[in-house]
Amino acid sequence: MSETCIVRRMTLDDLDAVVAIEAATFAMPWSRDSFYQELTRNVAARYLVAEVNSKVIGYAGAWIILDESHITNIAILEGYRGNGYGRKLTEGLMQYLSNLGAAYATLEVRRSNERAQNLYKSLGYVGVGWRKRYYEDNQEDALLMVCEHMPPVDPDFTEAETVTE
Repeated sequence: MSETCIVRRMTLDDLDAVVAIEAATFAMPWSRDSFYQELTRNVAARYLVAEVNSKVIGYAGAWIILDESHITNIAILEGYRGNGYGRKLTEGLMQYLSNLGAAYATLEVRRSNERAQNLYKSLGYVGVGWRKRYYEDNQEDALLMVCEHMPPVDPDFTEAETVTE
């Protein structure tokens, strides 16, 4: 990474930047309202952003229920790809999920997205099957990947809205 990248919790103030990244990255982007609902109503959802020089250059999100987490989306602005920011963001998300109690994480990735597949493999994900015609825009298959080797829990982690017993 040529510049310092900060990974932090996504806020409502980040929505415009995140929606712009989403639109520039995906053929069928989520709407602003979808992200708003994720941040304000979905108690299972957690989202992070990556910033370089105070500019949001990427985001990642997941749903966590009990010990299971499912990564919903990860995106880095095109001009920032290939510099390690995606790795840092994904590692940050995995740490966050582990801190929240996730024992494993799942995700889907396009069959043609070898760059992302290689990143996930380097982080301990393994392919476990195919979801045929998963992507609506072009009917491309998705590789289902799972990581059962989450980072150790940070003993100092706290989050106000996290329910613990």
